[in-house]
Amino acid sequence: MPPDPRPRRSVRADGTPQRADPARWPDVARLPTASPARTAVAAHLVGGALKRLSLDVGDRTAPEAGTTRRPDITIHDPDAFYLRIGRDGLIGFGESYMAGEWDSDDLPGLLTVLATHVDDLVPAPLRGLRALWVSARPGRDRNTRRGARENIHRHYDLSNDLFASFLDPTLSYSSAVFTGFPARFEDLPAAQHRKIDRLLDLAHVTDGTELLEIGTGWGELALRAAARGARVTTLTLSAEQAELARARIDDAGFGERVDVRLCDYRDVEGRYDAVVSVEMIEAVGAEFWPSYFAALRGALHPGGRVALQAITMGHQQMLNTAATHTWISKYVFPGGLIPSRRAITEHAAAAGLRTESDLGFAEHYAQTLRLWRERFTASRGTVADLGFDTVFQRLWEFYLAYSEAGFRSRYLDVRQIVLTDGTLR
Repeated sequence: MPPDPRPRRSVRADGTPQRADPARWPDVARLPTASPARTAVAAHLVGGALKRLSLDVGDRTAPEAGTTRRPDITIHDPDAFYLRIGRDGLIGFGESYMAGEWDSDDLPGLLTVLATHVDDLVPAPLRGLRALWVSARPGRDRNTRRGARENIHRHYDLSNDLFASFLDPTLSYSSAVFTGFPARFEDLPAAQHRKIDRLLDLAHVTDGTELLEIGTGWGELALRAAARGARVTTLTLSAEQAELARARIDDAGFGERVDVRLCDYRDVEGRYDAVVSVEMIEAVGAEFWPSYFAALRGALHPGGRVALQAITMGHQQMLNTAATHTWISKYVFPGGLIPSRRAITEHAAAAGLRTESDLGFAEHYAQTLRLWRERFTASRGTVADLGFDTVFQRLWEFYLAYSEAGFRSRYLDVRQIVLTDGTLR
């Protein structure tokens, strides 16, 4: 089947159609090439799975009295929807949403159902044929020193104002720790500080501590550590993050205590009493995990402590994902891979680090993502004014809902892990 030459329609925030820009979104603007057989198989398998699951397919009517509305999916263009999935699997599923070919009144609920039953979507006899319809990760996304800079630039240098449109005033882009559920957006700053303070406590950061942070973000952890009296060296590859982090740190009066460096973790120099790294390992890539843990070990004084916050997934799921080009790796985090707890433990041990504690709190990330998603959705006008079109907005709504579903379903977890070299101070 030749590519469909017609530009695909996305949907504006007000519900009116919009053409996807083929220069900016080539794989959304035009339908891919796929054989009729693959499209028919996708329609049979996916269509059948949607009907078997606890979903309302193509039904946005109000539920009957006394019943609860189930997550729904309304497919506006079935031909395009199944063609994309037949050609590109889950990448096609996400691109179809970006193109406005399907919708849901409860996107995270829908994706949670799918994540919970991900192993049931394809019949067991056909799972061994997975390699026939998934794509390998492109070599250009490898996290070499140059590749890592480019990959970080593609996500974190989009716009500080974009991130500020949905993050709380601490500009923390990682899971918070709440005291109760459901959480409100007003709870986020305190919950983010609770998360940071817990990590600093785990790393034994106090007055006089020499602290290395790998992954600056927008500087909130460095600020909290400096307020304790620590001297902080913090590393980032994002020029936009570094600029704003320095400004925030200077405004708080901690410029002399915090050194923000545009630096790869592989180039770190010196030794520190403690190392903290928050949701950084996911951007490293499996190929470079030995280098990452070697850098952690090499940066520690004897008896020092490493406190990590890391998203994790099951080990077999990680192995499958490592060999696959996914929608997330294509559009959100190029070169990234979520590790398993086993991978972290084994790579840490190989570098001479021992796991001292390991605490998970997936439900807190689901709440964090829900609040970000709601804030992002409410800020569509601001996002549009920043120059991000409707396809981008649907991409990010899907990304935030997709991530929330991962934690809701427990397909993903988030953990705070303490590593030491086994010596006492």
